Formats: sequence, C-alpha cells, structure tokens
Amino acid sequence: MRSTPLRLATTLVALTATLAGASVAGARPRPASANDTPTSASTTSTATADDSDRGPGHAPWTAGWAAPVQRPSSGFEENWSEQGFARQTVRQVVRVTSGGTQARIKLSNRYGDKPLKVAGATIARSAGDASVRPHTLRTLTFGDHPRLTIPAGGERTSDAAPLQVKPFEKVTVTLYFAEPTGPATFHAQAYASSYRAQGDHRRDRTGSAFGEQTHSWYYLADVELTGERRGGAGTRPGTPRAVGADGAHAGDRRAAAKGATAARRGAVVAFGDSITDGFGSTVNADRRYPDRLAERLAAAGTPRPVLNAGIGGNLLLNDSAWYGDRALDRFDRDVLDKPGVSSVIVFEGLNDIGFSEVDMPTYQPNPQLSADELIAAYRELIARAHARGVRVMGATILPFKGAEYHTARAEAKRERINTWIRTSGEFDSYVDFAAALASPEDPQALDPAYDSGDHKHPNDAGYQVMAEAIDLKAL
Repeated sequence: MRSTPLRLATTLVALTATLAGASVAGARPRPASANDTPTSASTTSTATADDSDRGPGHAPWTAGWAAPVQRPSSGFEENWSEQGFARQTVRQVVRVTSGGTQARIKLSNRYGDKPLKVAGATIARSAGDASVRPHTLRTLTFGDHPRLTIPAGGERTSDAAPLQVKPFEKVTVTLYFAEPTGPATFHAQAYASSYRAQGDHRRDRTGSAFGEQTHSWYYLADVELTGERRGGAGTRPGTPRAVGADGAHAGDRRAAAKGATAARRGAVVAFGDSITDGFGSTVNADRRYPDRLAERLAAAGTPRPVLNAGIGGNLLLNDSAWYGDRALDRFDRDVLDKPGVSSVIVFEGLNDIGFSEVDMPTYQPNPQLSADELIAAYRELIARAHARGVRVMGATILPFKGAEYHTARAEAKRERINTWIRTSGEFDSYVDFAAALASPEDPQALDPAYDSGDHKHPNDAGYQVMAEAIDLKAL
C-alpha cells in the first residue's frame, strides 16, 4: 500500500499534467500556411515554421537542392530571363544530395514585375538530358490545385508528391507557362542544362520536343525531400523496446546520442560567389566544390545535404543588377531559412576587393572598401548564424595574380583578410583554400594545375582540391 507522501506526490504529478494539457489545448492555433488555401495574385505565399516544415508522415523536410535567385539579366552567357516565357514549357534538371520518398518544390517570383501564372508543373527522376523515367512522372499541386499564381515578389511551395529519390540522383522539374510571364526570376550560372519547348510538354517522357537549352535555372529555388516514418524512431511498429541494465530504454539512449550529434548531421550550405557557384567547372558534370564536398561526406559515412548558395559576381556589401543581392541581405533566405541547416561555409570577398580596381559596366557598383569593412561584414554573418545555432566555417580568399583586377592594393587587402580568417578565432573553424590552391612558385597566383584559365577561378581539379581541404569534423 502506498504511503501518504507518495499518494500526495502522485496527485501533484497528475495535477501538473492536467494543467499542462489545458495549456496546450488553449494554445493559439497556428496561422494558416500558404499551402492551406488556393493561390491567388493577392495572397502572400511564403512558408512559416509550423507543420508545413514536416512531411506527410511527420518526418521533417530536408533540403535536397537549392539555388539562390537573382534579378533577370543578360549574365555571362545567353539565357531566357529577360524575355521570359509564353506558351512554353521549361524542363530543369538538378542533382539532389539527400534522399526521400516525398518531394516538393519552391518557386520564386521575387524579382517579377507582375504576378506569375504557372499553368502546371511536374516532377520526375531524370533519364538523362531532357528525358524522364516514365514511371516516376508526378503532377505537382499547390494547395491541391494544379495551377497557381505567385504575386510579384512572392514565392510558393508545392504540396508533397510521392517520389522515391536517392542521394545524388538527378530530378527534373517541368513548368508550363500558358501566358506571358514577363522577365523571369532566375539563377544565372547553373553549369547545368535547362530545356525549352513550344507548347505544353510538361508530361512528355522523352526530350524530343525540347529543342532549345541554356545553362540557367528559372523560378526554381528549392527541392525538398522527406521520408515517411512509421512507428518509433529506429523501430518497427510493435517491436518491444529493449531495456538496459541501467533501466534506460535502448531507444532513449539512441535518441539522446542522435540529439547530441544532430548539429553535425544537418545540412551544410556553401555560401559565396562564382567560385562556389562553379565557374570554370564542366557543365552537367556536377564538379563544383560543394558537389565534391557532398560526395566526400557520403564516402566518409557521414552523409549530409550540401546546398550551393553561390552567385557569380556576388558582393558582401553591395547589390548588383547582374550578380544578386549583397551577401548581407540574402544570407537569411539563402542559408539560415533552409530546413535543417547546421553549418555554413562563408567564402566571399574577392569581388569586393577586385571590382574597385577596374572600370567595367558589369562591375558596378565598385567602391573602394577597406579590409576592415569586409571583416565587419564577416562578423555580422557570424553573429547572425550563431544566433540561429548554425556553425560557421570561414574560407580564405584564393590567390588571383594575373586576373584583370589584381593590383598591389587588392593583394594587400586579400592578405590582411586571410590573416584575420586564419588567426582571429572568430569563425568556428576555417578552411585554407588559398594555401591549398596557391602556386608553389608564387603564393599570390593559382597553381596552373588548378587554374581554369582566367587566373581566379579553379578548374575541375581545383574544385576537387578545395573539397578535400575541408576538415569534415570541423563542419
């Protein structure tokens, strides 16, 4: 028979549980997400951190692929952003670095000058070029509607679609625009082919209708994946829970260990400019340094999604009509707001140093900036990441002697910043890309074996060396 003190303690516990339940029951309902209602040109369509962050089986959504979006511009090579699309289908191919059984996409009209009308969209696993695997072709819906309108400046996330995808598989996203879109929000330097066809070909299995191609992505900002979980984590439904000698359930110990290492298994974002974007790498070969980093992590038995948030020509402190919003302004949406991010590699600054040394239209604005001003920008990025629980790895700026904007003044800034990155201790860790790719004969120049030819961007071999220079444990 229980003693009186024990009965009293039991009563207090029960009362506490009752009050807690009442508190939860009386909590304010969450706001409706963008996917709860049909889309319209007047509705806001950004996601909120609520139940929409979890898949149909209550497993969290993970970032499979992402690309930072930019204003329409002529860019480095011909693209379709300024003219937009009308009665045309665009098929885009991306490689994911995580897997799942459900997929969804995010479309962005951030830089559109009017509402964007999408007549339909599909997703499938790629069969190479513009072809898809027929049995994987799925129609995408948005709030259960196959059509959607995204207001100017807005974005929209699709409903989940059943799609078995493995890490490093390629996925196609096909969009049909029945009405003129106007200039298109896009990512200029994809180093992957996107395809265009006249008319509605969103459900085509083959790529025969897609007679045009370019190396940019249009409107597509994210591909997210989830896998439905059944039963408890790590157990099948109905499986007895093992109990150890200490009385603790084995599942509880696994959960505690998983929580302790979760920050080291979340997504990694490579944040930077054209070197992160992959300028000089082989088109359609996925040989950018973030691609190689994802492969290294998987080969080491510690697979993690790796997202590429590089924009060619991007600047820390100034917006550019050609090269995107400045790093300080896009850091939250391109890094911190992605699902499951736990680490970021910050590799920016070369353009802030170099653009001011030459007078070229596409290098405007190009004010003279001191090393201390750029260091202050790094400090702001570090503080904002830490406030969100994200680890920050700094990356030294590559040597660029022989490039059009290398001068003694620019070199002095690079060396000052790199010394700070290596010695200040303000980043959680750093990777010395500069030392890894420098010429043995001249530390101010790229090693010719790793130079794509312009003396500032690596080639495929150089990007491989960059990925290998990263301490995986430091992430």
